[in-house]
Amino acid sequence: MVSSTDIAQRIVAAILAQRLAPGTRLGEQNLSMLFDCSRTLVREALVRLAARGIVTVSSRRGWYVVQPSHEEAREAFEARRVIETGLIRSNGRVDKAALKRLRQHIRQEQAALKGDDVGQRSYLLGDFHVCLAECLGNQLLAETLRDFTARTTLIAMLYQSSHDAVQSCADHVQIVEALERGDVSAAETLMAAHIGQVQAALRLSAPTDPLADLREALAPVRDAAPPAKGARKPKTPSSPDRETYLGALL
Repeated sequence: MVSSTDIAQRIVAAILAQRLAPGTRLGEQNLSMLFDCSRTLVREALVRLAARGIVTVSSRRGWYVVQPSHEEAREAFEARRVIETGLIRSNGRVDKAALKRLRQHIRQEQAALKGDDVGQRSYLLGDFHVCLAECLGNQLLAETLRDFTARTTLIAMLYQSSHDAVQSCADHVQIVEALERGDVSAAETLMAAHIGQVQAALRLSAPTDPLADLREALAPVRDAAPPAKGARKPKTPSSPDRETYLGALL
């Protein structure tokens, strides 16, 4: 029997694999059919994900995957930078078992890069950060990072990230190598640079003016040429704001 936790985990995993795009509608009836469970169970999973900032609900549209704004994108990457660098700084010493797990994860990333499954590649590259938090001994932050990584995955899809997956994997290799030789400071610096590079690869253009076209169309219409010398100026309404009121309102 599926649980609400199972449903929530599957949705997050699908986001990490870039199989659920920002704005995707998550109908309760469809999900209950897919998971062969009640709508109550589905709703419970969606409520949990909404509290974690992964999905949202509208009275008209129902449930759908979030579409982070420019400001939310900036905040998500800043949160990841603070959490991940702080975690390395506080718990940067890892034992042999943890290093073995991290190296195995990187081998999986490298294998995925050679294959055609983009979803698996995306999932593994994001999951590295969760795996690292677990290896550093903080399960609570690992779960938090899973949610933040899912959000930054949505951001990368929404804003068409140009970041190279091969480079991401190479960054992960360098971070693990720094931890392996006990250089916590270098690992922290490498993680900060890695997150910064991923953020810099986003195509976050400056917000456009939603009224630009309408503003131009409704601009006051003026004479193409000044009146001939000595010609009488046509009478116009006495209000001094007659020609400028649209500009003032818009």
